[in-house]
This record gives sequence, C-alpha cells and structure tokens, in this order.
Amino acid sequence: MKTIVGWGFVALFAFLSIFLFTYATAEVSSVQSVSHVVSDHIDRDALYLSSNSTITDEDGRVIAELVQDTNRIYLPYSNMPENVIHSFVATEDRRFFDHHGFDISGMARAFLANVDKGGIDQGASTITQQMVRNIFLDHSRTYERKISELLYAYELEQQYSKEEILELYLNSIFFGNNAYGIEAASQLYFSETVSNLSLAQVAFLTAIPNNPTYYDPLTNGENTNQRKEWVLEKMKQEGYISESDYVQAIDEPIDLHQSKRANLYPDYSDLVLEEMKWLIAEVEGLSGEELMTRLTQLYNQGIQIETALESDRQQRLVDSFYHELPEDVLGSAIVIDHQNNTIVAIGNGRNYQKGNLMYALHSYRPHGSVFKPLIDYAPYIEETGASLDMMLNGNPLSSCSKEDYDKRSLGCVTNYNDVRPGTISLKEAFKQSYNIPAQYLLNETGIDNAIAYLEPMNFSKMQDEKRELSLALGALDVSVFEMGQAYTAFSRDGQFTHARAITGVYDEHGNLLYEWPVEEPVQIWSYETNEKMRELLKEVVDSGTGRHITIDQDGYVGGKTGTTSLYRDLAFSGMTDQYTASVWVGRDEGFVEDLGPQRPAMNIWAAAIRN
Repeated sequence: MKTIVGWGFVALFAFLSIFLFTYATAEVSSVQSVSHVVSDHIDRDALYLSSNSTITDEDGRVIAELVQDTNRIYLPYSNMPENVIHSFVATEDRRFFDHHGFDISGMARAFLANVDKGGIDQGASTITQQMVRNIFLDHSRTYERKISELLYAYELEQQYSKEEILELYLNSIFFGNNAYGIEAASQLYFSETVSNLSLAQVAFLTAIPNNPTYYDPLTNGENTNQRKEWVLEKMKQEGYISESDYVQAIDEPIDLHQSKRANLYPDYSDLVLEEMKWLIAEVEGLSGEELMTRLTQLYNQGIQIETALESDRQQRLVDSFYHELPEDVLGSAIVIDHQNNTIVAIGNGRNYQKGNLMYALHSYRPHGSVFKPLIDYAPYIEETGASLDMMLNGNPLSSCSKEDYDKRSLGCVTNYNDVRPGTISLKEAFKQSYNIPAQYLLNETGIDNAIAYLEPMNFSKMQDEKRELSLALGALDVSVFEMGQAYTAFSRDGQFTHARAITGVYDEHGNLLYEWPVEEPVQIWSYETNEKMRELLKEVVDSGTGRHITIDQDGYVGGKTGTTSLYRDLAFSGMTDQYTASVWVGRDEGFVEDLGPQRPAMNIWAAAIRN
C-alpha cells in the first residue's frame, strides 16, 4: 500500500510540475517568450567571478595576493582535474551532463521526501539550479521560488554550455574561511594548486561546501573526513573510480598545510600599492575618495600587477639588514635598474610587516655628504666647466669665531676629524669628502642656481629648507627613495626620469589596463659634466672614503659616503654599470657612532647591488 501511495505521489508531482511549467509558459508567452523574460533578468555581469588580485615579480611569480572581500583564485574549466569534476557531479548532480537545468526524477524523489516530512525538506537542486539560487534568487524554501529557479536554470542552460556552468559553479562555491572556489580552497587548506592534489584530498575538499561550518577542516576535521568517505563512495557508485582507488583514498591520511595569504616581500608589495595610487591618479585624473573607490573596484575585479622586482636581489637586501644592523638600528634602501629605469628592490629595515612605516619612502633624514655631488659639485662643474685638477682651499678660515662656526658661515666649518689638508685638488676634496671646499663650490654657483638643477628630481623637503650654505654639507632631509632616484642621473648621461616598480597592470584575461605613460627625460646637466662626476664617484670607491667596498665584479663602480653630525646618520649612494642604489642607516633617537667602523650602509649597498 505504501508503495502504491508513493508512486501515486510521484505521478501527481510529475503532472503538477508539467502543468505548472506549461501554465507559467503560456502566461508569459502572452506577452513574450519565457526565454526572453528570464534572459532579461540574467545579467551576464552577475555571472562574472572576480579572482584575487596579485602582484608578480619580473619572472611572473606571484609574490603577493591582494584579497579583498572574497578569496578566489579563478580556475578555467580546461585546468580542472577530472577528479574534481567527477567528485562534484557524483555528489551534487549525477545527471548533470544529461538534463536541461533540472532533473525531473530527482525532483520526484524530493517531493516524496517532503510529503513525508510535511514541508520542504529536500530540494533536489541541480548544479545549474544552485548557480541560479546563489546568483539570481534567494534561499527561501517555497514552491514559488522553486518555479522561478526552474525557469532560470532552463534559460541558463540555453545560454551557457555545461562546461561553462560547471566552471562558474566550481569557482563560486564557498569552502569556508573566506575561500571561494576549488583553487582557493586547495591553496588555503593544502598550500597546493588543485592539479597537484590526490583523490583523497579532492574528496576531502568536496565535502566542505555541503555545510562549510559543520565540515570546516580547521575546526571539525573529523566531520570532514567522514563526509570525504561518503564522497568517495558516491564516486565509486557512479563508476568514476575503481575499488582499488577507493580503498587507497579511504586509507590515505589527510594532513592539512594551511597557507597564509601570499606576501613574500611586504617591503616591495607595499611600494607597489603606493605606486598604484600614483598611477591611477595620473592616468585617470582621480584623487581623494574617488581614487580609493576606483582602486577598490580594481582589486575586487581581480587584476595582475606586473613589476620589475628581482626576487633574489630583494631577499639579499632584506637579509643584509639582519646581518649588518642591531635590532635597535633602523635602515632603508632602494635598488634601481637604471638601464630599464625600474625599481628592482626596496627595503625598510629589519622586521618590516605589511602596513608599517615605509622608511625608504616616507622617512626623511639628512644623508650628509651623499648630497654633495648633487648640490655642490655637478652644478659647479656645469656652470664653470672646471677641471678636476683645479685647486681649492681645504682649511677653515683662521678668522672664524665661535658664532661663525655655529652659523656655518662661509669657510667656518670643520672637516671630518678636524682635518686641515691645505690646498687640494677638486678631485681630492671630493674623494675625501671635505666640507670646506664643498661650501665654496655652492657659494660660487649660487644656492638658488644650484637648487634649480635639482627641481626635476622632486625633493619634497627642498621648499621647507632654508636656502643657506648648510645645504652644501647635506643638511636637507631626503628619503632613500628620492636619493636613489636622483643618483640615476649619474648613470644616464646626466638625464633624469622617474624609475617605477610597476611595468603593467592587466585584467584576468591578460589585457593591458594601465602602464606608466612614457616620460621624456630631463637633461639635468651635460654629458661632459656627468663624465667628470662619474670619475669623481669612482675615485671614492677606488681610493677614497668608500674604498672598503668590495663587490667582486668587473665594470664601473662609483658612489659617495655620507655621515651627519655626531653620527646621527650613515648613508651611501652609488652605482654599477646596471644598478643604482641608495642606503640609509640610523636610530630614531640617538646616534650610530658605534657602528661607524663596521660601515653597515656600505655593506648593505654592496650586498644589494652585486650581480
């Protein structure tokens, strides 16, 4: 009797389903076809699934994921392993490749179960219906909503292939812990791309979406393992795996290797995010809240930011901070490939974490004599055409009073260790970093005239500084970022253009969205002046204050040391044939005289710039 009643309900439900569907179709067709009505509500943009935005290095390796509201790594159907497709079809919709959006036999079984329960307990939803419910409809359990779901599912199957629907499904379902899609889940729980997972691991992940809280691998791993076995049983029943495959997967232990969001080099990725603001502001003319809104849209869209990062060089730079600096000492550095005008490494000292103060970019400290080539020597040589052999007085004036020394009046400063070299050549004055000759050169050029040469370099604190002779000794507060950029002029025949980290911004299909507009180089000083400056900078490393630098490579090496009053700061900037780098070392409070003999700025520079 029970069987007869059951089959009676099946027949009744089938009849009602056909009647309701026919009735709904007839009603809608009085105005226009069901296809047109439903398709009008199927917004293809709603089916767009964003992926995580990423930052890549020069070799295309992902070095940072920019997860916004949804952690998703979009995986095309062509890259989906068979085990993944089979596991979800076997457990969610075994007739997926045969039906047209809804499964009448499955609906009949669900109807009987619902009658038995006295309400809507089972839905018999196909994968297509699940897609419809998640994107276009709500999750209410009413027959009205089910009718709409059927119509939408049918129309969706008319517009999309089975492969496209399955691709959307496997990239949209929720796997708990903010992971959406099978690839994000695989990397979150196993730190592996899904193509490298075993059958057991795939079945384990397949278990989660049924109830992401109850089957949360991080808190309810035993529940997940139990459902994993059920998934494997279903796969075996449907003929997707053999008995031996089943047994082996059942016996395989599941070891989680939870990954954190990739951010291998936070110093560099934070620079890239800052540069993205500059890039979008320049290209789209946005600022303030509009700029931040646009950036959020882009990151949610799933973009790829390609950069010039040289990962090995970046790692050497970061490691050098730990090797050269005590815990209480700060440091920052930048490395620029001046041949390609790209920023290839940047560091903000020890223990830098995402969101910390970027010392290389936002900390402004005097670099001492490192500034002399820019403010004193290059402008003077450009103005006068002076020979490097011209003679200069290197001693302070005998008439200087204490007040003159306090004011750093012309000729009334001391050289390092109070050295009094007498009359010396311009080359010797530069090589030994004497203060008094530098002061004379700036005075002869004229402070305003010398500063005018540096205006294209955009030293942000230049307008805040008093225009007096203290500039000759490097009193200006500058960032490592600014100093490294400025020094590239010595490697580019006296021309200046801004170096960038970002080489291109692309959408999820690989289409170029943004790149830096071509910047016309500015001729800061002549080629002839620049060649003289390069000779001076080389002398510093060969036999001057930078002679302790060793990088064991052929080709040009030049640079300038810098030390501020009472060893408050140590700095070095210089270049090889391909790279320009700038380094600063100091304490927020106090001095670094104890580090002077170890020459940490020079050692960090050498570690970061060598091939």
